[in-house]
Amino acid sequence: MSSSEAALPAFTLRQLAYLTAAADEGTIAAAAAALRISPSAMSDAITELETVMGEQLCIRRRAHGLTLTPVGEHLLRHARRILAEAEELSRMIGGNGRLAGPIVVGCYPTLAPTVFPPLLQDFAALHPEIELSIKEATQDQLADDLASGRIDVAVVYDMLLPAHAHRARLYELRAHALFAAGHPLASRAEVRLEELGELDMVLLDAQPSSEHTLSLFAEHGLVPKIRHRTASYEVVRTLVARGLGYGILVSRVANPNSNEGLPLVSKSIAPAVRPVGVSMIWAPDRPLPARTHALIEFAQGVNWPATDL
Repeated sequence: MSSSEAALPAFTLRQLAYLTAAADEGTIAAAAAALRISPSAMSDAITELETVMGEQLCIRRRAHGLTLTPVGEHLLRHARRILAEAEELSRMIGGNGRLAGPIVVGCYPTLAPTVFPPLLQDFAALHPEIELSIKEATQDQLADDLASGRIDVAVVYDMLLPAHAHRARLYELRAHALFAAGHPLASRAEVRLEELGELDMVLLDAQPSSEHTLSLFAEHGLVPKIRHRTASYEVVRTLVARGLGYGILVSRVANPNSNEGLPLVSKSIAPAVRPVGVSMIWAPDRPLPARTHALIEFAQGVNWPATDL
C-alpha cells in the first residue's frame, strides 16, 4: 500500500454530515426527516463512524433523544469545519467565479430595522447569487446558534458576548432618555440621571439592554424606579408616549411617534453615558467562506447611524 493510500480517511463526509444533523436536531428521527432519509440509514451511518473512530460519539435514548459524548463534541467541531470547507470547495470548482451560496445572519431584534435593510437590499444587489436569510433572537440564543452553526454571523450589541467570538465593530450608539411630548422634562436640552432616578421608568427588560440601562444608574450610586417592564422595544415607546413613565433606549427610529401615533421626544443624558458598540460576530472555530468575508466587509463600509442624537 502506498503512503497516499494509507493517508485516506476511513470516514466519509456523509457520516460527518449525519452526525452533525443529529446533534443539531437532537434526535435521529428529526435529523433523518430534515435530510429526507430513513432513521435507520442515519443511525447505521453514525454507528459506522463510531466503529471507524473506535469511540462512542453519542448516547441514544429513545425518550431523551441524542446526546454527544465529550469525544463526540470534539469530533463535531472538526466535522463542521470539514463540511464547510468541502461545501466551499464544491462551489469554487463548480461555480462561475461569482460569490454564491447561503448566509444566515442573526440579529438582536432592536437592531434589525437598522441592519437588515442594507444587507437584504444593497448587499443582495451586489451579489445576487448569495442566498441571504435572517433570524432575530436574543443575544444568548444568537451565541448558541453561532456555536452550533445554525447561523453564520450575528449583529449584536457589544456586551455580554462569547469570550472567543471574532468581531467587527460596525457603529456605536449612545443611550438616550425617551419622554412623552408633554412631559415636564421634554423641553430640556438634556436630562440628568439624578432627575430620572426620581421618576417612574418603563424598562426594556431584555438582555443585554436591561443590564446596560441599570448599570448607567449603578455607576452613579442610583437605583431607578421601575414602574413597568417589557421585553418589547415598541411597547416601551407606546407606554412612554401615554405618560406611564420615561424610557431609556439605545436604538433609534426615524418615526418620532409611537405605534398609536402619540408624539415622543428623545433627550441626551448627563453626565454623558458611554457609547454602546454594535458589532458583527462569528465563531472562531469554523472557516469563513469568501461570501461571508464579503458580507462582513460590506457591513463595515455601510454608513451606519452616528452616536449623536
